[in-house]
Amino acid sequence: MRLLSYLLDGEARYGAAVDGGVVDLTRRIGRDYSDVKALIAANALADAQEAVAGQKPDHALDKLVLLPPVLAPEKLWCIGVNYAERNAEYKDNSDLPKYPSLFVRSMSSMTGSGQPIEKPKVSDQLDYEGELVIVIGQGGRHIPREKAWSHIFGMTLCNEGTIRDWLRHGKFNVTQGKNFDRSGSIGPWIVTADELDPRGPHDIVTRVNGEVRQQDTTERLMFPFDFLISYLSTFATLKPGDMIVTGTPTGAGARFDPPRWLRDGDVVEVESSRIGVLRNTVAAEQ
Repeated sequence: MRLLSYLLDGEARYGAAVDGGVVDLTRRIGRDYSDVKALIAANALADAQEAVAGQKPDHALDKLVLLPPVLAPEKLWCIGVNYAERNAEYKDNSDLPKYPSLFVRSMSSMTGSGQPIEKPKVSDQLDYEGELVIVIGQGGRHIPREKAWSHIFGMTLCNEGTIRDWLRHGKFNVTQGKNFDRSGSIGPWIVTADELDPRGPHDIVTRVNGEVRQQDTTERLMFPFDFLISYLSTFATLKPGDMIVTGTPTGAGARFDPPRWLRDGDVVEVESSRIGVLRNTVAAEQ
């Protein structure tokens, strides 16, 4: 099932993407589950599937303003330096990391598929980072690695947009450069684990104006999905709807010589063949 959130007449709603459009679940089961996060928390995927079965689309997909599939996750974890060769891109002669690099983002820094991502006034260094995202279903603490797969509700995509010259404003953190309003995107939908085995392998491709910039597969992750769930839950309770952005391959704009920053009007596409395409156009902050 492909679950998505969207705006209709200014109201946030949710539904299922099907052939020909979107079936509105807010109208059908919203009295029981107010949004995608509530549906996940209630372990109510079967109710959604039943509500969609045999229904004709209520809306054309291209007429909707898409939002990130989970509107208000308690936690949006982001993993850095997680694909082979990514560590070498830093050219600091450091050993391969023993543990994941980790930071968090606010949802105000994210927009939905098809919506503009914002190049801020204060910087010309907006960069793209195409990433796969795992969405937590069943929460928990101290989750054993061998049980981690059962805690994944589904997968989506992220352009983890970054303002590079703001990453080192502080001595130890990257938070500023990772949290500019509307600098990244998530979507277009969550593909549920019953239709898309999170064990993979999963491909990931990032294109800018049609040019492939990043391309890799989860077979080359240094810290696989099950490790990340076990590791994160060691110190933090994972909750239904939490999202883990699992790292970007080599080839971000900062790694070119000279760097290739995003400009007003550029189109960024992040694609995984069994999930779909997350597509956004860059717009300069007004």
